[in-house]
Amino acid sequence: MHARLPLFLGVLAFIAFTAIAAWRAQQPVLVMPHAFADRVVIPAPLLIAMNGGDRYLAADLETMRLAATGMDDRGVDTGYLVRAQREVARLNPCHEDNYYLANGLLTWGGAVEQGNEVLRAAVECRFWDEFPPFFYGINLSFFQHDNEEAARVLEIGAQRSTQNAAAMRKLAVMLRAEQFADERLALNYLVQQRDSATDPKLRDMLDKRVIRLQGLIYLREAQRRYEAEQGPLTDLQQLISQGIVTELPTDPLRLGYEVRNGRIELKKLKIAGLEEQP
Repeated sequence: MHARLPLFLGVLAFIAFTAIAAWRAQQPVLVMPHAFADRVVIPAPLLIAMNGGDRYLAADLETMRLAATGMDDRGVDTGYLVRAQREVARLNPCHEDNYYLANGLLTWGGAVEQGNEVLRAAVECRFWDEFPPFFYGINLSFFQHDNEEAARVLEIGAQRSTQNAAAMRKLAVMLRAEQFADERLALNYLVQQRDSATDPKLRDMLDKRVIRLQGLIYLREAQRRYEAEQGPLTDLQQLISQGIVTELPTDPLRLGYEVRNGRIELKKLKIAGLEEQP
């Protein structure tokens, strides 16, 4: 009798599981329209404890989880990725996938400072890697117009590079001289990121950012034509009313464009509760 007890308990557990699963399948599914806002991100110390004290294993597993669940056919859950990728950076700031995703999906998805935060950690940690300073330098120039700091960071990348050192130093010199159109450089760089992505979903997300940037370049060209004839542009609708463009380009991320400090810019994403954080 005692020899059969484990088998009896196993069968009993299986029957109970089957009954609960059958009951659950009959229950109505509640669709939560704002479910993204309530998604749980496990803090780094707890992740370390759950993975037996191995912070690197915890970072690997968490990155795989957020890469699989942070984006789907509806788009990128940016608020969730911001919080999750911050925790991964706390676990292992050297994590390659984490900084690559943060740059492509956060910084170029409207959460500029949050994505750059992950890149800054990677620049410091990955002392052998040229790409975090390259990504971060481009972002500093394009989004934050800090050419001096961008040039300094690009020179760090040049010191680490074996094949691209000359190109990075040239970019640093050009940034300091302010002699090139940064949006076209940024477009070339983003196209390269898209074309090198092996994950189809990631490639699709990056393609939307390419289209968004192409729209910005189109609008800035229109702004130059408008201001040559009419003076300073204060509202995008002026481009339509004066016949410079027939319609504003569609932003696939649905953030759009705006005139800020006399220059057409990409709108940034507003993430509730994060803008006030240092």
